[in-house]
Amino acid sequence: MSEPDLSKDPAPDPAEDDAFFPSPYSLSKYTSPTTNFDGVRHKNDYTGGRWKVLMIGTDERYLLTEDGKFFSTGNHPVEMLLPLHHMMEAGFDVDVATLSGNPVKLELWALPEEDTAVMETYEALKPKLKEPLKLSDVVADKLGPESDYIAVFIPGGHGAVIGLPESEEVTETLDWAMANDKYVVTLCHGPAALLAAAQGKDESPFDGYSLCVFPDALDTGANQEMGYLPGRLRWLVAELLEQQGVTVLNSDITGRTHQDRNLLTGDSPLASNALGLLSADVLVEAANNME
Repeated sequence: MSEPDLSKDPAPDPAEDDAFFPSPYSLSKYTSPTTNFDGVRHKNDYTGGRWKVLMIGTDERYLLTEDGKFFSTGNHPVEMLLPLHHMMEAGFDVDVATLSGNPVKLELWALPEEDTAVMETYEALKPKLKEPLKLSDVVADKLGPESDYIAVFIPGGHGAVIGLPESEEVTETLDWAMANDKYVVTLCHGPAALLAAAQGKDESPFDGYSLCVFPDALDTGANQEMGYLPGRLRWLVAELLEQQGVTVLNSDITGRTHQDRNLLTGDSPLASNALGLLSADVLVEAANNME
C-alpha cells in the first residue's frame, strides 16, 4: 500500500470499548525503525556506584478524550529508552516507579525495533518495567536529604497526562527534588507532571522557569487531522503550564532541548537523543563533583 493510501482513521484497539490506536497514516509520519542515536559521550564516566535515576512511568493506557473515546497510549518508548540509554551507559542505575506499582504501559507501536541502543535498553529494563516500585513507597522510604537519587526522569507519551499531574506522590517527589538540588528531566508530554508541583501551594515552584514541551497546536491540529488522536484532549499541557507561570519556548517540534537551572526538557520524540546527551553531561559532572 502506497503512503497516500494509508488510512487516516484511528485504528481500533480491540482490548477496550471505543478505544483507538493512531492511524496507519500518522504512524508512517511519526515512527521509524531507527532513531538518530550515533553514540554516547560518557561511557562509564561515572563510576562511584551511588547515584541513581528515579523514573516515573505511566501505569494507565487509556486516555479519555472529549467525545468519550479512548486513546490507547502509554509512555513513548523512544522518549523513555533513549535518554535512559545515555544515563545508564554513563554509569547510573535506574529505579522505575509507577503510581500504583502496576506495570509501565508503553506505546509499542512506536518501538524502533532496528535501533540497537533502544532495544538493548528495553531488554535491560523489562523486569523493572513489568514490576516497578510503587511511588508512594519510594516517597516514604527512598527520598530525603541522604537519598541516592540524583535525578527524576519523567518520559513522555500521552500516558504521562493520566494521573501524574494530580498525584500527591508526584508533588512530594518534585518538592524533594527542588529542595535537595536534584535534577528533573522530562520531555514531550512528560512536563504535564510538573503541574503537580503547584498542588497545595500559592504558586508553582516552576513559576518563572522556561521549558520545551509538546506543542498544544499539534494536539489540536495535525494530530486530529491525521488520525493520531481519536478525539480532542480534555485539557492541554502547555496551556496549563503557562497558566502556572512557566514559559514555553517552542511552538513546533524540531528536537529542541533546554536547561533551566535543574530542569532539563525536550520538545518531542525528536529530542530524545539530544536530551539523553544533555542529561549525561549534566549528571556526570554533578555526580563526580559530589563524590
